[in-house]
Parts: sequence; structure tokens; C-alpha cells
Amino acid sequence: MKISLVTPAGKKSRAGNRTTAVRWARILRDLGHRVNIAEQDDGDSADMMVAVHAWRSHQSIKTFSDNHPNRPLVVLLAGTDIYAFQHSHPKETLDSMERATALVCLHDLVHQAIPKKFSKKLNVIYQSAPALSSPRRPSQRHFDICVIGHLRDEKDSLRAAYAARLAPPDSKLRVIHLGKAHNEEWARATAKEVKNNPRFLSLGEVPGWRVRRQFATSHAMVMSSVMEGGANVVSEAVAAGLPVIASHIDGNVGLLGEDYEGYYPAQDTEALTALLHRAETDPRYLKKLTSQIKKLQPLFKANRETKAWKTLLKEIKP
Repeated sequence: MKISLVTPAGKKSRAGNRTTAVRWARILRDLGHRVNIAEQDDGDSADMMVAVHAWRSHQSIKTFSDNHPNRPLVVLLAGTDIYAFQHSHPKETLDSMERATALVCLHDLVHQAIPKKFSKKLNVIYQSAPALSSPRRPSQRHFDICVIGHLRDEKDSLRAAYAARLAPPDSKLRVIHLGKAHNEEWARATAKEVKNNPRFLSLGEVPGWRVRRQFATSHAMVMSSVMEGGANVVSEAVAAGLPVIASHIDGNVGLLGEDYEGYYPAQDTEALTALLHRAETDPRYLKKLTSQIKKLQPLFKANRETKAWKTLLKEIKP
């Protein structure tokens, strides 16, 4: 088939929506389809549309559905669709869900958050990630914690930095952030935190290889989001065998499992400080988290993601 893949993130973006679109395009091409990625598209020349983000891609979804009601339409529910826009912008977001032939989500608990009538359309497809090319070698000089992703409200991006401020004086804790600021307000807040917090470094936006190198030298990653659709960076950390200390929200629990032992209450700085201190001072705890992470690795293999797409396309193909 010829597939129109619509994503709100532009070509130069390193945002999750763009990363997802590029990976899906590669998978669909490997399955023998022709794929065109665009920020907006009417899909007139396409046999099928895959739209990333129900609300942001609503115009493309509506146009394609109106003009070609019998052609398959797959819509990815982003975290903001699930936990924000279906409530703040229900008309467009729910209309996209209604028009979709199939809905895709990225973690196991999405069915609890959307209207029940859409559950039968829902397909969970875990995002895959490659393993590191060499074994991890965490820093011996510091206890390095990485935070990966754009600085924005949904990510609660500076929570790990705030937690590091409360660490004991003899702690070797250091928080290293990789990603760009979403706006000027976040840029100013980050610059201020770097200036006033000797345990915090922010390296800005970096290429993928630099993220993987950070995984290799870090002791753990903090995933501090307050809402999340199933972050690819969690998949990447799992594939790298890197322990994750995560906010207890559906988007993280739906990937890591309810029995995972690395959660803290979202936005609770003191609780996060306590977990980071435990990870630094209790080798058995860090080893336990590592063991739990490694058991999850089969979920995020590329062949599993490809198989899930092959099955979905077979089910919806006209």
C-alpha cells in the first residue's frame, strides 16, 4: 500500500512524535509499503493514513476520513491526547478517535483512560529500541543520573535537579539532562538551576549517539513526567539495561509494570531524593532494579514491534 504518515513534529524535530513517525515509516517500508511522512496531508493519493496525535493531526484525519471513508485510518493516541486533550479539546480529539479504523497506544493502561466505546479499536504496540553496542560502564567518580527529553511542563523536567539539591553533603549524586527547552520560560529556569545547583548539568539537545553514551555511563535514569503516553526513552533505557526511577503514573506503570520497585509519587521531590539516595547507597536495590529492567527487554525488541504492525495491517486492510 501507499501510506500517508502524518506527524505534527517537523523534519528537524527530535521530539517523541517525530521519532515515532520515523521508526514506524521504517517498519512499514520493511513490510513492503511506500510511506510518505508529512506534517499535514489530505491523503488523496494514499491507500491508508497513519496519523500521530489525535488532536494535533485532526485536520488531516478529518479530511482523509471525509474524502476516503472506506480507506484504513490508524490514529496514535499520544500522552497529551489521552490525559489532556480529550478533556480540554474533546470535539476534535474524540472525533479523531471516532473516525479511526484502529487506534494505537504505547502502554498497557490506556484502555482505562479513554471512553469504553473505543476500547475495541485499541492496539498496544510497544516502541522498540536497540541495545547498546558495548557493556555499560557507569562513572566511578560520580553517581550519575540522566534525564532525557525536552524541558516542558508535562515532563516535570527539573524534578531530579530539585531532588539532587536535598542529597546529603557526602553524596556523589549528579543529574545530567539532555534535551532542549520547550520555550523561553523553561530555558531561563534551566539556566538558573544550572547556576545555583552544583549537582545539575544541562547539555541541551544532542544526537541519539550522545544519549546512548549517557546511558552507558549513568547509574540510572529518572523519568519524572506527570503525563506520558509511553515514552520511547523508557524503551531505550530498558534496552540499554539501565535502571529507571519513574513517577508513578499510568504512562510509566503501563511500560514497567505495577510490581516494578523504582516508582515515586509524581512531583514529590523528597520521595525522589529518598529513592536516589537508596539507589546510590544500597547496591542490592540498584541490582534489583537492573534485574527487573532486563526481564522487560523482550517487550521492546524490534521484531516484536514489526510483528505487531504486520498483524494490525492484516486486520484492517480492505
